[in-house]
Amino acid sequence: MNAKTSRWVRRFHPSDEAAVRLVCLPHAGGSATAYFPFSRAANEIGLAAEILAVQYPGRQDRRGERCFDDVGAMADAIAEDLGLWQDRPMALFGHSMGATLGYEVARRLETRGARPLGLFASACRAPSAQRIEYVHQRDDEGLIAALKELSGTDSAVFGDDELLRMVLPAVRGDYTAVETYRHRAGRELDCPIQVLVGDTDPVTDLPEAQAWRAHTTGGCAVEVFPGGHFYLGAQLGGVLTTVAARLRDWSDGSAARNP
Repeated sequence: MNAKTSRWVRRFHPSDEAAVRLVCLPHAGGSATAYFPFSRAANEIGLAAEILAVQYPGRQDRRGERCFDDVGAMADAIAEDLGLWQDRPMALFGHSMGATLGYEVARRLETRGARPLGLFASACRAPSAQRIEYVHQRDDEGLIAALKELSGTDSAVFGDDELLRMVLPAVRGDYTAVETYRHRAGRELDCPIQVLVGDTDPVTDLPEAQAWRAHTTGGCAVEVFPGGHFYLGAQLGGVLTTVAARLRDWSDGSAARNP
């Protein structure tokens, strides 16, 4: 299996011996390469999982494709594509919008009888913890201001106006998807959830992070890290320690049930 066989999946450090595959979904405006440092660090520490990074359309090598602006439609397409990668146990890791998307992908996989080992939900409110937001309706300058406020886009992009304008359609599509998303009642996940959140995240407060417990029957733990919405870069070592521990627990079937 190689990267060319999948529209959605990129492998930066292929490992045919890894016991588990960890599918990583980027934040709004992000691309698969946002997980390159994550994949490299995981490879260096010998994490017993191969990192698969999801590439959304409308950016980088998929720049010519139309962006999705609906979480459900994107989850449908990703869940379908992941069928190619289910020869080994699979877990999901999503940051911000990627966590909401990961939750919906996991729902679809479980419906098909392909239960993931678990879901890592990073820097994201629970699907039922809704805030009404309209960033996607701002003009280009307003959208750029929102990106700078969260520091979620490579600073080099902000210094290149042509490049910045090029990525804005994808950013707007992602913000439209996540801000118009509404949780639909129904069967919740059977797989466990590990929530990770920064202690100064302006997008996700602790009660909103803890609300993920209502979305699984398989156990849910919450871990708080120093930092804001993009705490992940500075706390990568600690995050990978948590990821490694949870993957061992989930693989052993020893994840705690919900209290």
